[in-house]
Amino acid sequence: MEDFEKRWKPIEDMLTARFGKKPNMEAILFLIGINELNNLKTKYSKEQKQDLMHVAVCTLLSQSGYFELEGYDADGWPHFKELQPVPKFNLEEQEHFLKEHIITYFSEHEED
Repeated sequence: MEDFEKRWKPIEDMLTARFGKKPNMEAILFLIGINELNNLKTKYSKEQKQDLMHVAVCTLLSQSGYFELEGYDADGWPHFKELQPVPKFNLEEQEHFLKEHIITYFSEHEED
């Protein structure tokens, strides 16, 4: 657990420094979704925000072979197909699982 905290803290600190407050999981997923969509707008509908978080989760879990990018639609939105079911976790385990993938994501996108 200590190792996890050592790896998570720099991500949290970087996001806090960049946005002026500590982001929650929804905010982090939203930011990853925007990064993956690569089409920054000033306003997103509630549905688009949910779609962006879905894109983020699929992108993150594609690192572990749960999803695969199928392609992009006419509006540039990525679409994924599920390769294997995501394990069932309680809320705490699910957040830890996602954070592990977020750590990997940011370590691979440091130059972006």
